[in-house]
Amino acid sequence: MGRQKIRIGLVFDFDDTLAPDSTSQLLERLEVDPHEHWKAHAKLVKQGWDPIPAYLDQILRLSRSRTKKDRVTQRYLQTVGASLAVYPGVAPALKRYRANLVKRRKDASLEAFVISSGIGEVIRASKLAPLFREIWACDYSYGEGKEIDGVKKVVSFTDKTRFLFHIQKGLIGARYSGDPFAVNKKVSHADAYIPLDQVVVIGDGLTDVPCFSLVQKSGGIAVGVYDRSSREKFGKMRGLISERRVSHPVAVDFRKHSGLDDAIEFAIDAILYRLEYS
Repeated sequence: MGRQKIRIGLVFDFDDTLAPDSTSQLLERLEVDPHEHWKAHAKLVKQGWDPIPAYLDQILRLSRSRTKKDRVTQRYLQTVGASLAVYPGVAPALKRYRANLVKRRKDASLEAFVISSGIGEVIRASKLAPLFREIWACDYSYGEGKEIDGVKKVVSFTDKTRFLFHIQKGLIGARYSGDPFAVNKKVSHADAYIPLDQVVVIGDGLTDVPCFSLVQKSGGIAVGVYDRSSREKFGKMRGLISERRVSHPVAVDFRKHSGLDDAIEFAIDAILYRLEYS
C-alpha cells in the first residue's frame, strides 16, 4: 500500500446526529419559542435568504433588541453549550470503534471530526467536544462586553465539503483558521492525510447532502441517521435513500449493537477490507 499508517476518518454532523438541535436548545434558554423562530426563518428563506446566515442573523437581531444585560455573549453561548443535551453513548462508541480498529490493524488509527452548520461556540463547549480532533462550525464575532456583533463564519451546505478537503489534506488545527486558501493546495491520493475513500460521513439531513455525495463519489461511505419519533425527519431520510444519497439509513442510537453502531462498524470494516485486498 506504500502507507506507513492507515487513518480512517469519521465525520459527524452535530445537530440531530450527536445531539438534539443545539440552536433550538439555545432558543429555549433565551425563552424564545423554537417553533415560532423556525416559522419566521422559513419566511426569510422564501424571501431569498440562505438558510444558515438567516438563522444566525435572527439570533443577532434578537440579541440587539434586548437590554444590555440580557444580550447574547460569548460566555452565554459557552454556558448553553456546557449544559447541552446530547445523545447518550457517543463517547463509549468512539472508544469502541478505535479499540476494534486497532485489534484488527495495529498500524491503523481512527480520527473523529465534526462539520456542522450549528454555532461553533455552543458545540465546542459541549461535553462531546473533547472527543473530536477538530470541530468546524459557524461563528460570531464579538464586540463590547463580548456580545455577538456580527457573523464571522458561515458553514452552509456546500461549505461543509471544504472541510472534508481539510481532513483529506491534514489542514487541521487553529493555524489553518486564518489561512482559508491553504485548502486549494493540490495533494495526491498517495500523499493525503486521510484519503476521502477512507472517510465515513454520518449526518441527518439536507445540509449533509453535499458531503454525502462527495464522499460516496470518492469511494467513501455515507451513513444517514434519523429520529424515530419524528415522521418529518423519517420522511426526509426516506427521500435521501430513494435518491441514493446515503447507503446506510439508521435511527440515531449509539448503543452497542444498535443499527447505527453496526453501520459504523461495518463501514470501518469495509474500508479496511478494501485496503487489504485491493
